[in-house]
Amino acid sequence: EYQLARTNRELNILGATSGDTGSAAEYAMRGKKGVRVFMLSPAGKMSAFQRAQMYSLQDPNIFNIAIEGLFDDCQDIVKAVSEDLEYKARQKIGTVNSINWGRISAQVVYYFNAYLRTAEKIGDPVSFAVPSGNFGNVLAGHIARQMGLPIRKLIVATNENNVLDEFFKTGVYRPRKSAETYITSSPSMDISKASNFERFVYDLLGRDPKALKALWQDLAANGQFDLSEDPRFKRVEEDFGFQSGSSNHQNRLDTIKEVFARTGTLIDTHTADAVKVARDLVEPGVPMVILETALAVKFAETIEEATGQTPPVPAQFLGIEKLPQRVVEMPISVEQVKTFIAENTGL
Repeated sequence: EYQLARTNRELNILGATSGDTGSAAEYAMRGKKGVRVFMLSPAGKMSAFQRAQMYSLQDPNIFNIAIEGLFDDCQDIVKAVSEDLEYKARQKIGTVNSINWGRISAQVVYYFNAYLRTAEKIGDPVSFAVPSGNFGNVLAGHIARQMGLPIRKLIVATNENNVLDEFFKTGVYRPRKSAETYITSSPSMDISKASNFERFVYDLLGRDPKALKALWQDLAANGQFDLSEDPRFKRVEEDFGFQSGSSNHQNRLDTIKEVFARTGTLIDTHTADAVKVARDLVEPGVPMVILETALAVKFAETIEEATGQTPPVPAQFLGIEKLPQRVVEMPISVEQVKTFIAENTGL
């Protein structure tokens, strides 16, 4: 607010969310002068609590747009708008969430913080398991490791939408089409095309921009690319410490139930995916830190199915699902989103 006012500018933030980071951005920016937030989300694909947390905001500078598609469609629209440089400049567009480098760089700090609280002494190895959809959080871990943090393994945990797991196991990257993308009980990971994966592959290819461009042209032409025979693929685990695994609905139920019975803690469905995968890959003597995704209450139906327990609701969110909701539904259309933004900015 201060910087915008000082320079007599406005900022229109455009983002896409699969359920969690969108509401974080909206709550951070609600009521801020000189800032508007236009947040795209997949219509009907988030939990009722997630929808209520976002759509119940009545602040005039917050605009929720439910796209009649999947998260990947929302993300594609954001990228298309951002690639129209003339429109972006005219509408003063900025971005949030996974595709914003600022978000990635901030998350690097979490790994250092967690490491210092976990390792018995500096230099001891620690592994991290990360629920992964758009690859932003685990990319931050990759960057922390490159900065010298003694991370032994970075475990990429996926749900039934196992595009990333398939790549780290086989070298084949094959984003699924909409009809092949599952709607799961860990919906924030119902993602096929992970934005930040391109940033990792850039490192994997020795930071060769021409090689990266060629791969993504191959992806656009053929729907996949294959590095299984490329000697650089060995670097995934040998140099960068990546391993992966996937989880399904029954795995989530079993893990949530077991963790609650053993510790009395209710974990959400995405965290359960990471716990399940981490258990298969944990090494004796190396601590494994699980990165938690969200409060269990956001996915109460699955938590109750697993444990018979109703997750507690934070006081500030009591009754949130009964509040009026403010959201505009749209088809998968870049032009309609552009028009909506222009109509609500006056620019």
